Amino acid sequence: MDSHNPPSVLFRSFPPETRSVPLARRFVRSALRGVAPEVVDTAELLVSELVTNAVLHARTEVEVRVWSHEGQVRVRVGDGRPDRPLVPREVRPYAGAGRGLAVVEQLASSHGAHVGEGRKTAWFELWPNAPVPPTSGWESVPVHGRTATVTLIDMHDIVFRAAQQHGDEMLRELLLTTDVEERAGVSGPDLLVAGDVTNVLNACMTSALEETVTGGATVTLDIAFPLDAAPAVDTLRHVLEHGDAAAQLGSLLTLPAPPHVRGHYQWVLDQLVTQLSGAPPTAWTLLPGATDATSAELTPWDAGDVEDSSVPTVAADDDGRIIAANTALAGLLGWQTDELIGRPLTVLIPQHLRERHRAGFTALRLTGRSRIMGRSIPLPALHHDGSLVPVRLHVHSQEAVDGRTVRVGQFMPRAMAPGEEQPASRADTGTLAWPQAPAAAPRAGGRKTRDRQRSSLPADTTRALSSTLDLREGLRRVCHVLTQQLADWCVVDLLDEHGDAERICVVHREPRALGAGVELGRLPPLSENARGPLARVLHGAGPLLITRIPPPDQAESALDARQLELFEQLGAGSTIMAPLRARREVLGALIVVRTGHDDPFTEQDALLVADLVKGISLSVDNARLHQHTRTAAERLQRSLLPRLPHIPSMEITARYAPSSTTAQVGGDWFDAFTLPDGDTALVIGDVSGHDLNAAVTMSQLRNMLRGIAVDCQDRPSEVLRRLDLATLTLYPHSTATCAYAVVTGPRDGPWEVRHSSAGHLPLLLTLPNGDTRYLDTASGLLIGMDSTFPRPTARDPLPADSTLLMFTDGLIERPGESLSDAMTRLRRHTAALARAPLDVFCDELILGLGAGSTDDIALLALRPTPTAAADDDRQRP
Repeated sequence: MDSHNPPSVLFRSFPPETRSVPLARRFVRSALRGVAPEVVDTAELLVSELVTNAVLHARTEVEVRVWSHEGQVRVRVGDGRPDRPLVPREVRPYAGAGRGLAVVEQLASSHGAHVGEGRKTAWFELWPNAPVPPTSGWESVPVHGRTATVTLIDMHDIVFRAAQQHGDEMLRELLLTTDVEERAGVSGPDLLVAGDVTNVLNACMTSALEETVTGGATVTLDIAFPLDAAPAVDTLRHVLEHGDAAAQLGSLLTLPAPPHVRGHYQWVLDQLVTQLSGAPPTAWTLLPGATDATSAELTPWDAGDVEDSSVPTVAADDDGRIIAANTALAGLLGWQTDELIGRPLTVLIPQHLRERHRAGFTALRLTGRSRIMGRSIPLPALHHDGSLVPVRLHVHSQEAVDGRTVRVGQFMPRAMAPGEEQPASRADTGTLAWPQAPAAAPRAGGRKTRDRQRSSLPADTTRALSSTLDLREGLRRVCHVLTQQLADWCVVDLLDEHGDAERICVVHREPRALGAGVELGRLPPLSENARGPLARVLHGAGPLLITRIPPPDQAESALDARQLELFEQLGAGSTIMAPLRARREVLGALIVVRTGHDDPFTEQDALLVADLVKGISLSVDNARLHQHTRTAAERLQRSLLPRLPHIPSMEITARYAPSSTTAQVGGDWFDAFTLPDGDTALVIGDVSGHDLNAAVTMSQLRNMLRGIAVDCQDRPSEVLRRLDLATLTLYPHSTATCAYAVVTGPRDGPWEVRHSSAGHLPLLLTLPNGDTRYLDTASGLLIGMDSTFPRPTARDPLPADSTLLMFTDGLIERPGESLSDAMTRLRRHTAALARAPLDVFCDELILGLGAGSTDDIALLALRPTPTAAADDDRQRP
């Protein structure tokens, strides 16, 4: 119908002004005299939406054509901007803008859009009392002009959609506000440019997403974006920054975006600008401070996730009303789940904290900032009976697919103080009993052989734990030993640092008995007032001997219900549940079970288990201490790795490879920074020792050297002398090797390196033709030996495209090999890599020489690269 004009068509043109919208409505009503009133009303509504879009986005003269025949209505709305395509949107109930085309989709019998020569037209049809034809859909209109491909790596689709929605709402409010200059400090022309480029960006994103298979939280998109649009994107970023600042001050109706939404959209805009200028793409997940790809903030919010979680969880909307809660939370705080829905979140917060909560929640909405978001905060929650329940509250934001921002709070119960025990839930000595004395006779029947083996159990369990470095695998092996010599099946649960229980393993003497439904992983929360057997054991009570196991419907908490269900599933007849304790702390529980077909456990068995868990607990504690040290060391090491400077005509690359031994951190370090006079300082060193103390000392020496070098800007030998004096004064028992070099020269060369070494391996210079030599004429004593000993400084030329390598001994030293042979081998490797890109140069050295190293490896490489202008000057006759 839209390829020609029927003879009875009526049309009128309107200026690109907001007053054109009511004028177009009146024109349509007068043109449709005699048509059913309900059809006329719908046509008025739809034409107002299309004219509004044309006025806001095309800003050209708008032509409206209307035709009717036998009650059927056809309307066309055209503008003069074919380069600004329509952007269809999915219907999002909580979106504040972008509903126009969705309204047309829902109410029109048929609709579409097409582009002609210099024109763009959107149209719709209304067919009363007739079969509704298949929806035409919006015709895909490509972006006009020259384009470049922009790659967005690890873009979070749901977060981008939230940012897109928020940006559209803010721009719409700014465009329709008369006192924009006063409110946001943004000029009218900038707003128009921002609106145009937003429309282009939305169209490009929609097209790219339609052609991309999405799955998981992130997606990589290749977008065809106008090549000349970088200045407009910068304008958009400027407008959004000012708009967000105005929103934080309460000057706009639109609220500021949450930090993760705002940061993600800024990354998208940055990628558009930098890649259009020729820079390579940078993945969102690789940016410093970017939210991890697995973070809950980056997944779409789903009420089912809350309901299915075993962690006590509640979700609230922007008004602070509870929209979802799970049974774990209801059980923890004494509510029924349905009772919580619709109530204010403050019903879970003690009276003395409610005002602080309201102020914080309001500040979060109005500023997008919060002091507690993403952190675990210890505080009391309010029980339904008025008592206080100690918890750790963790709050984060999630975006819902319907456009809402949801605040999700997890109330993780805090464990009781070490050594504190809960009394038994009821005085039932036939069910729960403390082992008092070895008064039971040995069991008869098929267990006699296993009884004779019980004396070897302590040694066997110790051997099982020590046979692997993996704690979980070691505990599984312990369970295998116990199921062969003591029990039919065995369970280990461990507590994490927050006091949450996790089921590590379930092992049966007959593996086929473990059918579907035997679950590992997170257990229901452990509340401080829980009184069931497993809860008591995880609070430190026991070993508990249970000779009569109750059915699951007698469970006193979700935690014990899970345990009793497992007992019923695997046919438990009797059990011993023992806490794993070390250093006055409960680490978890060991549960051994015999089926109803076997002799029940006795108090003598309980005493044996009490002895066994002592050794098991010690191993678990040692493994956790090792992991804690390892994790702390890795974090420390990452925090100490410097950010390399960007220097024109200089390539600088570094690598750090920790050893495979205990702490995963040592005293190796490298550094590179620009001195106040513009020269480039390079440092590499190694503090004696390979532990956290060495790493701490290393960080102190590195910071002292930085300060000395920036302050005095003297010869490298003088910098090392001052570092030596400071070390002997402040850290008299520490020694270290260190090489310090300063690269000087104009931007286009020639360059020179001045260097000095305090007992460190010499610098290695590799020329572009493969020639290599060590710069070993400026060596001196180690740091921390004698600060009065003279230190030399050497000067060496640094040719263009040569590679200066600084490294620690872990790269080359091997047991049984002389240092001379090791250094010769390094020269052969660098010669073969002389023309390789610098990052390849470093990676190949690590792969080729560091594979068998048991020491840390640090290396720092610099390569002076002339600029294009300097190359042209050298090539002229």
